[in-house]
Amino acid sequence: MLDLLSEHPLSCALLLIVIDLLLWHLIGGKSGTWKLAVRLTVFSLFSLLLFNEGMNPLQTAPWPDDIPRHLAATGLQIGWWLFGARTLTVLLGTVMMQRVGHAGRLVQDVLGAIIFLIAIVAAAAYVLDLPVKGVLATSGALAIIVGLALQSTLSDVFSGIVLNATKPYQVDDWISIDGTEGRVVDIDWRATRLQTSQGSMAVVPNSLAARAKIVNFSRPSDMHGLSISVQVSPHSRPQVVIEALERAMLGCRALLPSPAPCVTLKSSSAEGAEYEINGFVVSMDEKRGVRNQLYDLAFRHLRASGVSLLSSGESATPVNLSRPRRLLESSSIFSTLRSEEKDTFSENMQAQTFRAGSEIMARGEVSDHLFIIESGVVSVTLLRGGVPLEAGRMGPGEVIGEAGVLADLAVVADFTAKTDCVLYRIENEYLKPCLEARHDIGEAMKNLLDHRLSAVQRFTREVPKPVEKRGFMQWLRNRA
Repeated sequence: MLDLLSEHPLSCALLLIVIDLLLWHLIGGKSGTWKLAVRLTVFSLFSLLLFNEGMNPLQTAPWPDDIPRHLAATGLQIGWWLFGARTLTVLLGTVMMQRVGHAGRLVQDVLGAIIFLIAIVAAAAYVLDLPVKGVLATSGALAIIVGLALQSTLSDVFSGIVLNATKPYQVDDWISIDGTEGRVVDIDWRATRLQTSQGSMAVVPNSLAARAKIVNFSRPSDMHGLSISVQVSPHSRPQVVIEALERAMLGCRALLPSPAPCVTLKSSSAEGAEYEINGFVVSMDEKRGVRNQLYDLAFRHLRASGVSLLSSGESATPVNLSRPRRLLESSSIFSTLRSEEKDTFSENMQAQTFRAGSEIMARGEVSDHLFIIESGVVSVTLLRGGVPLEAGRMGPGEVIGEAGVLADLAVVADFTAKTDCVLYRIENEYLKPCLEARHDIGEAMKNLLDHRLSAVQRFTREVPKPVEKRGFMQWLRNRA
């Protein structure tokens, strides 16, 4: 091996460069640490070979009398400078990706360009023995000309560097730049790319982003605001509307308790009064679903309080109907009953009032009646691992006790009044004939029961405990 190196040093040096390129492509999908280790190893062998054979990159190439060998040595020495620049950029890239992630890519590219420029100038000075001062003076004048021609592009580049350094946003953040809203897909030399909620791609120049007002919806990462607005009749008493909307907020468990959600009267005129609900959720992905749920709850609780939304137009339900009759109109289970059947059915419904905190139905009880919630919020508590946990909250129009009515099964949860509630009770002795005569209602209740039993199984399933990491630092902490 040593004889081969001494007899063919130029060929061996060129072979190392080829090996580096091949290994670089072969391990392209592996981690950056492997790539860095391979490149450092090959570069060290390449440097050792050059210095050992007298091809010092800090000097002009040897063998001036042997033109072919002199040119080959010159090429290898210049290659050493470029090889070293590439190795250094890989090292910086690996360190920066570990510390700042994707957001530091633009800074990494700029540093890489500077390193390669220094390597080219050094190769020209040491290997080719060129007058570097004259080259730098000429290149400086040329850089001024090019800079003036590319002023807007350079503004985008340096604005991108500032954005990466200050980090007002990162990849995957949901932001708004000067009114353009979307998820950050990429930040490159020239622009920031946003994927909008419509699925289109918005390209915002970095110079514009650096000057514009930026709203980052993803920070802080554990709290994201949302709001909905509802318009009601100006003749509705504000206190009744506010209390109904507060019950709607209480029925939405996804809203964070702190900062507490709130209801605000935004405006009032002869056409209507506008109220706004503001709250916070944990994840940006939850905002759309929670907004929809909150609006549905607001609609149901307002209607339970006798308040209609202006956007819904004239109510389809006649105003002279009794409260149980109106409740049947809004129930998804009993909506298929004919008008005369609803009239008869409503006469067999009895109202019961429960104060906040009182028990409506206990776990293990086999219900001989069905409850329909007219107003208020009902809390549902299940046992998971022997610990009682709130699994959900129910509101106007939902039913309780279908397990006992359909299959004589005991309820698996505790139902408690979260607020003052009014529920209408339908006895089983009247409900059974109705279910036998109307199979569509029985099928609807059966589907509801199956859905709830499936949800109970998912909720009560034991959550696997995370495996504790056992590293050297953890070992030291445990013995401290």
